[in-house]
Amino acid sequence: MDQEAFFLINHSWAHPALDTVMAVASSWDFWWPFLVVGGLAILAFGGFRARMMLLAAGLSVGLTDAVVVDSLKHIVGRLRPHEELVGARTLDLAKAKPRLLALAKPLKEEYSHPGIRPPRGNSFPSGHSANTFALATVVSVFYRRRGWLAFLPASVVAYSRIYVGSHWPLDVLVSCFLGAGLALSVIAGLGAAWRNWGGRWFPSWHAAHPSLLG
Repeated sequence: MDQEAFFLINHSWAHPALDTVMAVASSWDFWWPFLVVGGLAILAFGGFRARMMLLAAGLSVGLTDAVVVDSLKHIVGRLRPHEELVGARTLDLAKAKPRLLALAKPLKEEYSHPGIRPPRGNSFPSGHSANTFALATVVSVFYRRRGWLAFLPASVVAYSRIYVGSHWPLDVLVSCFLGAGLALSVIAGLGAAWRNWGGRWFPSWHAAHPSLLG
């Protein structure tokens, strides 16, 4: 069933109008400069809640990516679709620096032939999916009225990992819940630390903001 769902998204539902969108959504190199600028803007101009959100986001993504995702990839060792299947379609932006310039070049499109390259087995979990859902969860908790909108781009990124041939659908689905769960754990831990020790370390801030969520 996982293979059928993969080919449905990777082949049957593919369309030239979506190819560039999905390749861009899947490209970390394309987005990291924008994320850095956004983070610096929050540090410079954001209030208490925005800065605490940034702290929670950094810890959540750091824990998700560097500790959990990397560890599970080595433990599970599941092959990516293009490492296991014949004819899996892979898409990527062309090489360019900065990556934004890749939009002016044709996409790199290939169809897999397993056995040509040594398999690495890094399909589970999906780091892109786990990280973006961890980030979206943090935003939604800190900004409950409109924060849920962060799940829309996160879902596009997660879907794109199947579309471009990098992950199985089940890998992506589980990774989304994994990232969200880890983010909630980090927020709960930070909240408890702020309640118990915030008044001792930062008495004036704690008096003005007894809750981490503002």
